[in-house]
Amino acid sequence: MAEAADLLPVARAEEWLRGRIPGFSRIHAAQKTATGQSNPTFILETDAGRLVLRRKPPGRLLKSAHAVEREYRVLSALHGRGVPVPKPWCLCEDEAVLGTAFFVMEHVAGRCENDPRAPGLSRWTRAALYDDMNRCLAALHALDPDAIGLSDFGRPGDYFARQLSRWTAQYRASQTEPQPQMEALIDWLGAHLPPEDGMVALVHGDWRLDNLLFDPASGRITAVLDWELSTLGHPLADLGAQIMQWQMPVGPDSRGLDGVDREASGIPSDAAYVARYAERRGWRAPPDMRFPVAFAFFRMAAILQGVRKRALDGNASNPEKALRMGAYGPEFARRATRWISAGS
Repeated sequence: MAEAADLLPVARAEEWLRGRIPGFSRIHAAQKTATGQSNPTFILETDAGRLVLRRKPPGRLLKSAHAVEREYRVLSALHGRGVPVPKPWCLCEDEAVLGTAFFVMEHVAGRCENDPRAPGLSRWTRAALYDDMNRCLAALHALDPDAIGLSDFGRPGDYFARQLSRWTAQYRASQTEPQPQMEALIDWLGAHLPPEDGMVALVHGDWRLDNLLFDPASGRITAVLDWELSTLGHPLADLGAQIMQWQMPVGPDSRGLDGVDREASGIPSDAAYVARYAERRGWRAPPDMRFPVAFAFFRMAAILQGVRKRALDGNASNPEKALRMGAYGPEFARRATRWISAGS
């Protein structure tokens, strides 16, 4: 409880929020969520209803990491435009208030599922959930960044080349021990960068089931969360990230679908999911996913290395979980090598 109190000085948050949210005057209770490993997240019970506050973690942070300001901007651009997101209320960039930037958004009802097998749902509802994930992803990528005020949200073109450079630098800045397989993966990705095809979209940056809320009765997505990695980029980056996650083992840490009978579960195969996405985008043929999935493995390994470094430095929101997650990073590099070999 002391940690939560340190991360969220309620009296200061309360004072700053007055006059910025209709009907708000008091925070009656604040509970830190178990999720939100990257950015500490709180459920606020207030006289204006239930709200959600997300802030950066304390301590020294990597450049451009934990960008709650970007999250707030993209929520503001997307709200009411066909991609389900919470209504953003206000952003505070004055670090004197809570020690870091933070924003407040509405609380959206829905189930958050960390296990992509979605246990407890019927086969029909599970199939509907996966199809709506596909629909939301296609809808997101169909939006014109210029039309929603995000023309400057990232540099268009050469997305994978720029991301490879960025995450290589992030990985090396947080490296704690040698990882030859990661170095080999970086080399492979550099040698197999796809040619520029002109496709630019707003990409989520971490598209997977546990970053969504959904209605467990219908499988309909109620909110897409965690936009801190969003940017202008190539749409196959998001699709590759989702396909990548499914290659991992089942379990609370890896959260994959390796070995799951998807047909019996109502979960589409990789090929069927990619084909449905391509159909919704109006493409004549499904895309080649070899590079996008390999890149997604690499980026997740780099992210987890950053989580491990924060834990070792004492800056993690949940230190025990961060150490466990960070230790899993090399497995993503190994799986990337397996994916590349299978596609050769």
